Amino acid sequence: MEASTPSRLESNARLRSLDALRGFDMLWIVGGGALLGAWADSNEWAWLDSLRGQTEHAEWHGFTFWDLIFPLFLFLAGVSMPLSFAKRREAGASSRSLALFALRRGALLVALGLVYNGALAFQFDTLRCASVLGRIGLAWMCAAWIWLGTSSMRARLAWVATLLVGYWLALTFVPVPGFGAGNLSPGATLTDWIDRQFLPGRLHRGVRDPEGLLSTLPAIASALLGTFAGSELAHAGHEPRAKVVRLSAWALACLTLGALWALVFPLNKNLWTSSFALWCAGWSFALLALFYLAFDVWKLRGALLFEVLGANAIAIYLLRGFVDFDALAQLALAGRGAAKLHPVLLAGGGLALEWLVLYALYRARIFLRV
Repeated sequence: MEASTPSRLESNARLRSLDALRGFDMLWIVGGGALLGAWADSNEWAWLDSLRGQTEHAEWHGFTFWDLIFPLFLFLAGVSMPLSFAKRREAGASSRSLALFALRRGALLVALGLVYNGALAFQFDTLRCASVLGRIGLAWMCAAWIWLGTSSMRARLAWVATLLVGYWLALTFVPVPGFGAGNLSPGATLTDWIDRQFLPGRLHRGVRDPEGLLSTLPAIASALLGTFAGSELAHAGHEPRAKVVRLSAWALACLTLGALWALVFPLNKNLWTSSFALWCAGWSFALLALFYLAFDVWKLRGALLFEVLGANAIAIYLLRGFVDFDALAQLALAGRGAAKLHPVLLAGGGLALEWLVLYALYRARIFLRV
């Protein structure tokens, strides 16, 4: 499986599949899981209960569909990088200016994550400093610097291998005070110990935080793996259907490596283990291949449903932190006999309201770019 930095980029419009897949990812975050749960509660179908189980994180070791949501979003941020940087270079941007842009973007996402966690209350002793947005910002920023500082796929793959293997070796062989080396129990890992020692404020799980410091290293690899997909999609020398095949080959390779590595380093979202990073990258490559085939090769309809969410993903994530869309939807339905409506309709009210708000922004061409 070989690829290189494209010498000539496609000049056509924005890839619909990228926004559509990002929107599919956001759909579950902003209400899709709750909607599925309401559907399962209102029926006695065992298969629905099984699906609902996939909308909850694995408690520790293991993997569910819900564990893929965050890594997929980070992967897609990496996919966008070669496409975005190519446009900026065409406009005259230098590598230095792009590196500074990455720094500003990373810092802004960390700041927004702090605001989302309640920094404006100025209660810093109880403030959780780690955040989803912060991890996206730091991982994307570091991946951008690596991408800008290297010129070949071989060098970038070496970075991925170094980050993932180095993280695995650290958690396996570096002794943790009071627990020893290689202990992967909750709170006993090197990742957890470093967060307790150096991460200020409150940890999300008391003695550990799933978005902590050391586990950002394999998350950088997740974003960097996304850049390989972005370079593939941007390559004008490959036919669209060949791109689908190549993305599928990447998917198979990552899934295979992730499954094999999981035999000695279990899949674990809380720790963002190296096997977990590869396993999620594999599914991300596969989903991107599917969405690219459906919406950019076959030109199927239906992309708009997801694009509206994907084009303003950061906006709706932040809005949900300050606006209770579910309560607003219930209020709007109250005068229409809301109590008599089916539970699925009630659960979908907030999701529908969020989509309508984003559709209005989409039609007005208003997008929050960070």
